[in-house]
Amino acid sequence: MTYRFTAKIAYGWHEPGPDVYALTAGVAESESGEGFALEFQCGFEEPDAQNIRNGCDSYCVVTPGQGTELEGDILRVTLDPDSLEALFLDDPVVEAVLHAPAADTAHMKQALTRILAYGRTDALPIVVGV
Repeated sequence: MTYRFTAKIAYGWHEPGPDVYALTAGVAESESGEGFALEFQCGFEEPDAQNIRNGCDSYCVVTPGQGTELEGDILRVTLDPDSLEALFLDDPVVEAVLHAPAADTAHMKQALTRILAYGRTDALPIVVGV
């Protein structure tokens, strides 16, 4: 069964800064860190030869090997089955219903669009309606 939660927090960081080392987009149930959260990241620069050798030439979510869709007010992530045990989930599909402020959601969507287009083509997810 799909794990579904309401994301009251949405964020996207587009530029490097203090404590911001990667292009980041995320959603969370609460600002306090309580509850479920998803965070997406990639480098600010295109991957170089060392990134490729180290396997850091794609975006990341909780774990590699996932697909991501954003359709309307629902963010859907399909996780790699190997990660389910670590996340205490039974189903690889996680959906976040977005109830964050509109400006925050817009920043998250802009960052997420850039993140999901990052890196090698064989690792790019199917993206619907960002």
